[in-house]
Amino acid sequence: MGDKEKLILDDHVEEGVKSYSRKHGRKHRVYFQLPWYFAGGIVLFWALLFIAVVKPLFYRLPEPLTVEDASKGGFIAERAQANLYDFEAIGTKVVGSDENEHKTVQFLLKELNLIKDNIQEDLFDMEIDLQYAYGAYVKWNLVNMYQGIQNVVVKLTPKGTTSENYILVNSHFDSQPTSPSTGDDGHMVVSILEVLRVISSRRKSFEHPIIFLINGSEENSLQASHGFIAYHKWAKNCKAVINLDAAGSGGRELMFQSGPNNPWLVKIYKDGAKHYFSTTMAEEIFQTGLVPSYTDFDIFVEYGNLIGLDIGQCINGFVYHTKYDRIDVIPRAALQNTGDNLLGLVQTLSNASELRDLSANPTGNTIFFDVLGLYLISYSADVGVKLNYAVAAAAIILIYISLLRIAEKSSVSSEQILSTFILVLVVQLIAFVLALALPLLVAYGLDKYGLSLSYFATPSLLIGLYICPSLLGLTLPSYIYLKLANTEKVSFAQQVQLALHGHAAVLSILCIAINYYGLRTTYVITWTLAFYVIPLAFNLLTTLHDRGYSWTGILKIVQVAPFMYNSYLFYCFIVILTPMMGRFGVDTNPDLIIGALTALGTILSMGFLILLVNMSRRSGFVLIGLLAVTAAGVYIASSTDIGFPYRPKTNVQRVPYLQVRRIFYEYDGTVSKDESGYLFNLQDRRGLTPLLESNVDLTGLVNMTSDCAKYMMCGMPLYDHRWVEAMETTMWLPRKNPVWTPAEPILKQLNKTVLADGQTVQFEFELTTSDHTSIFISPNEDVIISNWSFLKEYLTTNSPPYHIYYSFGIDNTPLRFHIELKKADGVYTVPLFQMGIGAHYMHVKGDDESIRLANSLPDYAVSIQWPAMYKKYIF
Repeated sequence: MGDKEKLILDDHVEEGVKSYSRKHGRKHRVYFQLPWYFAGGIVLFWALLFIAVVKPLFYRLPEPLTVEDASKGGFIAERAQANLYDFEAIGTKVVGSDENEHKTVQFLLKELNLIKDNIQEDLFDMEIDLQYAYGAYVKWNLVNMYQGIQNVVVKLTPKGTTSENYILVNSHFDSQPTSPSTGDDGHMVVSILEVLRVISSRRKSFEHPIIFLINGSEENSLQASHGFIAYHKWAKNCKAVINLDAAGSGGRELMFQSGPNNPWLVKIYKDGAKHYFSTTMAEEIFQTGLVPSYTDFDIFVEYGNLIGLDIGQCINGFVYHTKYDRIDVIPRAALQNTGDNLLGLVQTLSNASELRDLSANPTGNTIFFDVLGLYLISYSADVGVKLNYAVAAAAIILIYISLLRIAEKSSVSSEQILSTFILVLVVQLIAFVLALALPLLVAYGLDKYGLSLSYFATPSLLIGLYICPSLLGLTLPSYIYLKLANTEKVSFAQQVQLALHGHAAVLSILCIAINYYGLRTTYVITWTLAFYVIPLAFNLLTTLHDRGYSWTGILKIVQVAPFMYNSYLFYCFIVILTPMMGRFGVDTNPDLIIGALTALGTILSMGFLILLVNMSRRSGFVLIGLLAVTAAGVYIASSTDIGFPYRPKTNVQRVPYLQVRRIFYEYDGTVSKDESGYLFNLQDRRGLTPLLESNVDLTGLVNMTSDCAKYMMCGMPLYDHRWVEAMETTMWLPRKNPVWTPAEPILKQLNKTVLADGQTVQFEFELTTSDHTSIFISPNEDVIISNWSFLKEYLTTNSPPYHIYYSFGIDNTPLRFHIELKKADGVYTVPLFQMGIGAHYMHVKGDDESIRLANSLPDYAVSIQWPAMYKKYIF
């Protein structure tokens, strides 16, 4: 070259830089970036992958079998669907009603006897038992008392078996007063009938007897399951349960509880189920109480010491407990999905060697999750703890090795690169916080202006409201940092790699912290990290790590796995929880829950991938695009009809209220209050605002604050524990005309006796009332209740006012009970206690005036209401 000054330009696209040198040897780096459309292409590719692959797999259902396939020995969805039509035709099935206690029971007994006529008599014995259950138990800070509740119970026993350990398969046939219960729980009832039909009619035996329980009172605080497990003659032999329930209709059923502390049951699910849908995350969420539902599984575990699997329908929860829970939203393929799984589980569990001696089985919790419904992964919680720590440690170690390699290739000291990475780590920590905070800020802002639940009927709004703000939070800090970063020694491609390392380090720290706290859901972070560790290790073992953007090739390929799984998992919970937000109460902002869930799903699905947009020369366009979509989402949610949460039939607003007449009797028997009105117990955050905007006449509506401060239990016939928990937020709409009820509760004082000790007075009563009644008892301050005919243990674990939730099924005999009281001065000729009787008449619609109010509601609202009478006495 001589002394002549010249420029030597070397293009190294794979290095991510262009370099040039002059005669004095000075070298400078100019970073190379990819074309502008690359950034948008990244976002578009992963969005299309979700739409084209993940979402179809989530909603996938099997091909339903018809009666022509009966010879194959499988579950026949066509027969189950025919049963479901008949079940729905009965109508609502409220405990105590003719439909529940007679028509449905007769329908079940008829079908069971038809099945019995066709069993393989040389292989099986089949017994049918109709149980009338009487009992009481304490749950939700009240006494649940039941009388004449019916259970239809079937025992299928293989001839020649020596096993005395039974498996229990449970569902329920009763309903809420406004629902024909086709999905909850008719879907499961007919699935049980068909499984029994298949198992009993084919020539394939099993080891352990099977109890099929179709119980008649689940919607009444799980009373029938308690009646079976506490009192039925076969209950003591039941060791494991498959519980079947529903909080939705028409999709795949989720296995959301297992055990407890029996990991072999997850293996039963893995071996027996044909269509997997299950995750530890669902189990932990359900057990936090976040889900506003309960199942019989809790009763079997608490009062029967059973173990098992809790399985439920969960998709399309919008119709749950409404008049729209009908067969037209349940495709035959959904029945096939449930039936295939249930048949396989019953077969597998009824042959399980683990049931021979439960004490010999290993104990502990399990981590389990399905992969897109195609495969189930499971391992013990102890292994999970070690794996979580190991993957987090591996990520940190490999990041450190990568930093040393970058320092070596960039001719800078390791101290310099480590100090640079500390700054990057801070940047990525800020990004993580922003990715969570921005969606929550949107959620808070919308709720602040009364616009919560805007995604309720339009889930695509979640993209603008929560996904894009989260992506913006993930990207903005690294975008600013990379614009300001000095790339003279450390190339731009390596700076981008440092940003991804920073995100991985944040996830590693989070993984360690959550794992230490004890959450098994940590597995989600662990596997997300694992699929970053794998390409990082591969790149370090090859030269790809040091060749510009070449390291991104294997990363993008491997990231397909965590993207698909995490987007599938969090989409699952958004689908399940969004309808539940419509019955989450007025005190909680549901958008914070959905916003946080969406943000976490976005971070875990796209946290590494979105940082790659910085490789583009016009990555700022992506940020502008995300901001624009966010602004559009907020505008649509707040200023257009699209953001209105409710739609007729498909996304309804629930409006629960009671038609109430309340009468207060004083100590001398005179009436001090006799008034009527409507007691609203609002279930969603928007409350009555949409109804008022729809011109529903609610003139005179007041809150119950003053009444709740003045009267025991607000002086209202609060229905059950949920109404009691929400009583401070109930609203009262008075009316002039007395509310009509088909009957009224009659309380007779039979006796008042001072007992032999001279310190105790006993009252005896007879109560003739409705099949759903709440009894409230509150002694005066100087009086204590020392004994009564209800559960005495309740007196020692709870404080007044005491609540007895009483219901009856087939037996309407008046309730007799006594109460014993003590008073320090021994004077019993003065007022001692108050008693409130709240009688609910759930089988009737009400009087004409009440019907007019219900009919005045807009078409997107469904009323959940019935007449009730409340009488308060002083004794």
